[in-house]
Amino acid sequence: MGRATVLIAAATLLTAVLARDPFAEDCRKQAYPPSGPTFKGDVPKYVINLDLPPKERWVEVVRAKKTELKIVIETMKALAKTFFHSGKFIPSLESKMLWLSSTLPYPFKEEIEGVASASDIQLGDIVLFNIFYEVFTVCTSIIAEGPSGQIYHARNLDFGLFLGWDVQNSSWDTTQKLKPLMVALDFQRNNKTVFKSSNFAGYVGMVSGVKPGLFTLTMNERFSLDGGYIGLLEWIIGRRDGFWMGFLTRSVLENSTSYEDAKDKLSNTRLLAPAYFILAGNKSGEGCVITRSRAALLDSWNLNKAEGVWYVLETNYDRWKPPLILDNRRTPAMHCLNETKQENLSLPALYNILSTKPVLNKLTVSTTLMEVYDGHLETYLRECPDPCSPW
Repeated sequence: MGRATVLIAAATLLTAVLARDPFAEDCRKQAYPPSGPTFKGDVPKYVINLDLPPKERWVEVVRAKKTELKIVIETMKALAKTFFHSGKFIPSLESKMLWLSSTLPYPFKEEIEGVASASDIQLGDIVLFNIFYEVFTVCTSIIAEGPSGQIYHARNLDFGLFLGWDVQNSSWDTTQKLKPLMVALDFQRNNKTVFKSSNFAGYVGMVSGVKPGLFTLTMNERFSLDGGYIGLLEWIIGRRDGFWMGFLTRSVLENSTSYEDAKDKLSNTRLLAPAYFILAGNKSGEGCVITRSRAALLDSWNLNKAEGVWYVLETNYDRWKPPLILDNRRTPAMHCLNETKQENLSLPALYNILSTKPVLNKLTVSTTLMEVYDGHLETYLRECPDPCSPW
């Protein structure tokens, strides 16, 4: 047997082993209501009063979580030091982040300043935390339509890829430290809910939210060579016509007045980084995955009852391309959706799917379930007991 033949055989065997994910399991059936080893706890709830000046809006939640926020930021800085050994790197980075804060748009600049003040953390570090959050998310989002046209939206928030593997505890260090920062937020104006969100305390953008009666929205990271680092560099050198991803989703949740308006803004607004926006409305067929480059709409995958498309699902890969073989959450999630069947859809059913390994993995911080009609949002902290996929 020639060397080339041996290599091909070895590669084929490796592919076959990887295809049979050793961490995979049968679709979970009774994971809801949350309990047992995969459930780490509920998240606390806070009101963000939009009638207050931006610098005052986050004071309550940040003061309650400032110890946890400091721990996360120190963890991120310690990780940065392992890559950049110069003692001058962190002070230089903090100085650049301090300058960057002065360029951010209203009200995000002022809200970030308020977070820094309430937490007694340097402003540059809070800016850095908000940037990290946009770069290291790997998530699973699902929109599914029930047989009577009801729309369900759910997501796993996975965060902390490559940010410090803890060998002793078999976990991502940053992921574990972020879990106590998870909060449920009710953004109100005139004592009435404008939108609800699940988020990390100290991050002023949004990755999951519901606008009661109108739409639900989640954001997933999209990996691309023309990525967020390019957009950030453009921002630094003076081109500022693009939106930060989390700032755009926050703006849409706060200001858009319909599913179609939200879809238009998410599809056509120039971005600093490529992204997937997963948007659901309040009518049959109103659900889509919007695939974006920084400058353009690349694809809109829509619910379509007539064509039998009763769910759309996004992890972190374009739907027309195969997922990375080492990170195939898409196939098991779709398998569990098909096994569940449309007639059995519910938020608990989606929680079961998002509780099935490797959709649930070592990076999973939380699971959020949303329903648009009454603005329903529930979020649970998660744990993935061994054996469990690292991502």
